[in-house]
Amino acid sequence: MSPDEVGRYAESLPGVRRKGTASRPAWYVRDRLVVRLHDPDTLVVRVPLDRREALLERFPDSFGVPPRMEAHHKVEAYLDRAQPDAVRAAIDLAWEMQQR
Repeated sequence: MSPDEVGRYAESLPGVRRKGTASRPAWYVRDRLVVRLHDPDTLVVRVPLDRREALLERFPDSFGVPPRMEAHHKVEAYLDRAQPDAVRAAIDLAWEMQQR
């Protein structure tokens, strides 16, 4: 999945708007982060902590949680190997979380 595909998918969700910069775009709903491009191959996606482990187990090659993110509602998605369905599932979780 490319960063452009991520953007198109995120922006297809109700209320999601693009912010950030050209090199580090981010998508928000009501000023709450959904997903951000960290670098050309890595996304940071907000996900509920209580659903994060299941996401990691279901798609182990698509996501990771580096030590700096362990206490946060975030995962990294590795675009060079992530399944598009996995990325969309994580973005959906983030969008749902930000609707509360």
